Amino acid sequence: QVQLVESGGGLVQAGGSLRLSCAASGRTFSGYAMAWFRQPPGKERAFVAAISPSGGRTYYADSVKGRFIISRDNAKNTVYLQMNSLKPEDTAVYYCAADVVGSLSRVTRDYDYWGQGTQVTVSS
Repeated sequence: QVQLVESGGGLVQAGGSLRLSCAASGRTFSGYAMAWFRQPPGKERAFVAAISPSGGRTYYADSVKGRFIISRDNAKNTVYLQMNSLKPEDTAVYYCAADVVGSLSRVTRDYDYWGQGTQVTVSS
């Protein structure tokens, strides 16, 4: 069983930055692909970014490419999402997810474990 706990959400003005963290339990974190998804109010959960188990490969949604950076620290069992140049349309609940197979998928059903989410609100 893997538990994921997100933190770092909050209220920020457009153009600002936030850094989300996701702390994972379990000894095999370094074998999991990790991802961030988000769910705006009234909409479906959507892929944001993913990172391979070693951190050597990353994958982004077009809407965040060039503004967001996903990274991980396997020694700390933690994955991060640095969000820069935030826009009001980035407002959502952000979830981290773990894929024990280690593939870089953008599909929610491919992920085995999910955190509880953290709210990010970007004001205009």
